[in-house]
Amino acid sequence: MAILKAFKGLRPPKGISKELASRPYDVLNSAEAREEAKGNPYSLLHIIKPEIDLPVGIDEHEPEVYAKAKENLEKFRKAEWLIQDTEDYLYIYAQTMNGKTQYGIVGCAAVTDYMNNIIKKHELTRKDKEEDRMKHVRITNANMEPVFFTYPAVKEIDDIVTDFVKLNEPEYDFTSVDGFGHHFWVIRDKKIIDTIISLFAKIPYTYIADGHHRTASAALVGNEKKKNNPNHTGNEEYNFFLAVHFPDNQLTIIDYNRVVKELNGLSNAEFFEKLNQVFDIQEKGAEIYKPGKLHNFSMYIDNKWYSLTAKTGTFNDADPIGVLDVTILSKLVLDEILGIKDLRTDKRIDFVGGIRGLGEIKKRVDSGEMKLAFALYPVSMKQLINIADTGNIMPPKTTWFEPKLRSGLVVHLLD
Repeated sequence: MAILKAFKGLRPPKGISKELASRPYDVLNSAEAREEAKGNPYSLLHIIKPEIDLPVGIDEHEPEVYAKAKENLEKFRKAEWLIQDTEDYLYIYAQTMNGKTQYGIVGCAAVTDYMNNIIKKHELTRKDKEEDRMKHVRITNANMEPVFFTYPAVKEIDDIVTDFVKLNEPEYDFTSVDGFGHHFWVIRDKKIIDTIISLFAKIPYTYIADGHHRTASAALVGNEKKKNNPNHTGNEEYNFFLAVHFPDNQLTIIDYNRVVKELNGLSNAEFFEKLNQVFDIQEKGAEIYKPGKLHNFSMYIDNKWYSLTAKTGTFNDADPIGVLDVTILSKLVLDEILGIKDLRTDKRIDFVGGIRGLGEIKKRVDSGEMKLAFALYPVSMKQLINIADTGNIMPPKTTWFEPKLRSGLVVHLLD
């Protein structure tokens, strides 16, 4: 059963919360981070992308970059831009996008739950990315950024959250530059905290929605500290890491689309002939066409949109992976027709999050950078949970969650 733990959060004063909160470290590169933090000494990017305070061009994996992260965290604490709560609390973090608000419980997840697969995964992680964040966690001795978890919705927890936000003013309440609303409450009432924790203890599994590398690095550092502590008890803060837990019925996965550079030596006619063997094809004209259901795809090539519907017998709905549209497209088109075998390494393909709209993939084809584009029907939360429950791994670039969690609203210290 899932462990949720209250903790003494390290948080910004209300007056600088909007300026301090930043996008996650992995959604912007060093140059973008420099630009975003320009003129803003409070930005958490100074800690999670500390190369922005070092000479341009420095490798972000150099030892002095990690040392700068530690230095900047100490600076933030000394300046009281981050102040630690005096008691163990839980928190509520809500996000608003397009008029819809989703409410998450902020608390610590357990390293043992990750190791024992109580926290379930649906993506592979890369060792180099794990090690990067592990170094960051080790040297700052903190989980600077939360991971994004989901769990099967529990009505009693939903009711507690609903009542709490109705009766209490948020600690932080602002709209970020991307137009998303961020709202944050501190739960100080021990009775409410204990009730939520006991309800979580009845949840058999939680699921990583976004942040597999951050989760792995946090858990692995916690495990390291356990092994290196001869007096380990299991109650130390390093046994836990920072997570925001959202009920599954409040989350929506956005489509994750593909753009391809060329047709693998085929003429347009040859390409369409091969497509026609596995898809029912309908020309849709110049107006953007969005897939309307599972196993229906949108394709854009030569200024025209097409509807592609996978023919019966070309997929397996009984297979948690085979039912996914990313699997169908990868197998029937990218691999067998276009010769793209490895989505992680092949330079002929790129990926575009659906938050940017289908106009973005059209633009990349119209510019001549890409030859064609495919838009996919988004994966459902039910599919994600089914894949995690069956121990399967999703193909690369399958899920896109928005809004992204803002980093810096609360930090978890490991001592």
